[in-house]
Amino acid sequence: MTHLSTDQLLKIQWLLHDCGNQVHQMTNEQLQVFEKGRDDYVTNVDRALDRRLTSTFSTLFPQDGVITEENVQSRQEFFSNYQRLWLIDPLDGTDAFIQGGSHYAIMVGLLEANQPVAGWIYAPALSQGYYGSAERGLFQSVEPPFGSVNPPRSSQPLAVKEPEPPSLQFCPILIGYKDRQRYGELIADLIPGVQFSNIGSFGLKVMQVVTGRAGLYVYLNRRVKLWDTVGPVALAKAAGLVCCDLDGEPLRFTLDVLNPETLAHSQPIVIGWPRYVELLRSRLQWAVALKDGMRSQLK
Repeated sequence: MTHLSTDQLLKIQWLLHDCGNQVHQMTNEQLQVFEKGRDDYVTNVDRALDRRLTSTFSTLFPQDGVITEENVQSRQEFFSNYQRLWLIDPLDGTDAFIQGGSHYAIMVGLLEANQPVAGWIYAPALSQGYYGSAERGLFQSVEPPFGSVNPPRSSQPLAVKEPEPPSLQFCPILIGYKDRQRYGELIADLIPGVQFSNIGSFGLKVMQVVTGRAGLYVYLNRRVKLWDTVGPVALAKAAGLVCCDLDGEPLRFTLDVLNPETLAHSQPIVIGWPRYVELLRSRLQWAVALKDGMRSQLK
């Protein structure tokens, strides 16, 4: 990984695994859920992992900035002159976690010179771990069962797989529940044969595309934050996926395309295999424009 020692890489991998064990333990003891905004929830598990990950990464990388989802003050690190920033989501897919699902993940991303360069995604309930960079490649960690005290046993190269090209009978796209509610009908009209699917975590959705279970992931509602995207986008780019907006412009991680208070992306997000992006991006763009135009006329 970019400028990271083998010892540092092992410590990150072990930390995420042990945080997964902490999720298991805290869930069995007492899960507490709090509302931090409209349709936005956090648990005592998110907060505990946030504190632990902040402390450990600050110790491991004292020259770098560390930004985490639940530490609002840490967002100021983005405006400092750090060459490298660690973006951490202690529990990506909190809603799925609260509902007892398994598609949630602990995520870490490294932003260097405003570019995602490395990422880690660990899904405790699935015993699945992914990490890598364009420099070193992509890997899947071989994990012991969820709740085991044993560390990850080994890693192996991740099997990156491009799905069959889109057709009238086959066109798998990942899209979030809210985006599907808003745009799904028009997208289906403009892309015959589209097959929608959804799982909780942003990062795990991206990995579904990397491993060929879908050709494209679209996120359109502009609420996703840097700690959701840096790690997964680093892995997607390392796999050869296109990461762009509906205009075909590359995703950017600079202040001009971010909300300065929340660090949310203003660009709609398209992550997919080149053939899927080339064939479907303009149709997705048209569906969004039509729907948003209809909504503006009703106001």
